[in-house]
Amino acid sequence: MKYIGAHVSTLGGVSNAPLEAAAIGAKAFALFTGSSSRWTSKEISDIEAEQFKNNCKVNGYTPEVILLHDNFLINLGSPDSQKLNLSRKSFLDEMRRCEQLGLIMLNFHPGSHLNAIEPDDCLKRIAESINLTLDKTKGVCAVLENVAGQGTNLGYNFEQLAYIINLIDDKTRIGVCIDTCHAFSAGFNLADGEGYNRTWSDFDTIIGKHYLKALHLNDSKKPFNSRIDRHESIGQGTLGNEFFKRLINDNRFDNIPIILETPDELKWPEEIKWLYSLQNK
Repeated sequence: MKYIGAHVSTLGGVSNAPLEAAAIGAKAFALFTGSSSRWTSKEISDIEAEQFKNNCKVNGYTPEVILLHDNFLINLGSPDSQKLNLSRKSFLDEMRRCEQLGLIMLNFHPGSHLNAIEPDDCLKRIAESINLTLDKTKGVCAVLENVAGQGTNLGYNFEQLAYIINLIDDKTRIGVCIDTCHAFSAGFNLADGEGYNRTWSDFDTIIGKHYLKALHLNDSKKPFNSRIDRHESIGQGTLGNEFFKRLINDNRFDNIPIILETPDELKWPEEIKWLYSLQNK
């Protein structure tokens, strides 16, 4: 079964997120539990956390279809010791917010070397940051997201993601979320039938299909291999409708959250409905 949803608003409190998801016909959802652009966020009260859990239960959302996203300031591979410490502290806080809400996945971008350290050293630092955090938490999987390859961001190929995973002590608590826009921009030709099949075959060989925990389903404004991260509404970008039809009918992506991060949230109900309409066609 496909669980398609979107990254919904938490305006008014995190307990509103499952209500927002239900209103757009989503069977899965993603959220920030605080600010996406600050190191620290307001604490979630126990009352708010319980209301979140209750709203999830009432609307049929289990932790397996909910993807928390960390804030965008975090760089777990930062070459700057002060920024690295801030990142690790903030990441730990994000993990603990997951625990409080009864969630089991925290999605994040791996990190950037900023041309100040070697890429491999940055990857090792990212893995060290994850290990430190996993040691202080329980029950939450750290979910690496592939990136488009802009600037000095790492995690744009499967080898880099596998490098990090291989250094994680508890491999039951590490996973991957593939963003389709990022993958296409980074040189994975998902728009082509042969390229699509090769991409997922390579993922299985290099990383392992059991590590795939979620998808970010986004079209791309930019062409193949552009190394530019620009999301587009479903069916209006360069990936092509055939790609979405192929993915929606691919049972490799059953039973994981498939999350839209497309730019026009007013189109989310229409996009979700259209994607479900593609099944078995």
